[in-house]
Amino acid sequence: MADDGSPQSRNPWTRPRFPFRVQWDAEEMRFQEALGLDAEARSITHRAGGNSEVFSPFTMPGLKKAGNVTLKKGVVKANSTLWDWFGQITATTIQRKLVRVSQLDETGRPTMVWTLTNAWPTRVTRGDGAVGDDEVAVEWVEFVCDGLTLANP
Repeated sequence: MADDGSPQSRNPWTRPRFPFRVQWDAEEMRFQEALGLDAEARSITHRAGGNSEVFSPFTMPGLKKAGNVTLKKGVVKANSTLWDWFGQITATTIQRKLVRVSQLDETGRPTMVWTLTNAWPTRVTRGDGAVGDDEVAVEWVEFVCDGLTLANP
């Protein structure tokens, strides 16, 4: 393609999108997708005891549970930070950390920030290796956590 000076020909490559910033300890990474940022309150069903007029169950909130959070990013340079953290897991040892997932706007400022408490990587996956000439290798990490909160800065 000849460079005719138009804006499109000056930068023929599409710029990568990193709308999520993920931080723990002194580490910071950018991710393209974040899935599973959800929480639920399980319900407990009880039967009314001493009231003979009401013979039906009632529900109340039980334990809260955060979903597993899966993050996806393109691999553009070698970085084994996630694999190193995952590699430290043994049958009796896990390094639980506070992980912050920030959704960024066009200027790079956070619009929403999720905090994962006591998080650790339960799965790290590298793409299938079938990377073509115009594709970027992809890596996924799945975090499990004890709690999930949302803040809007």
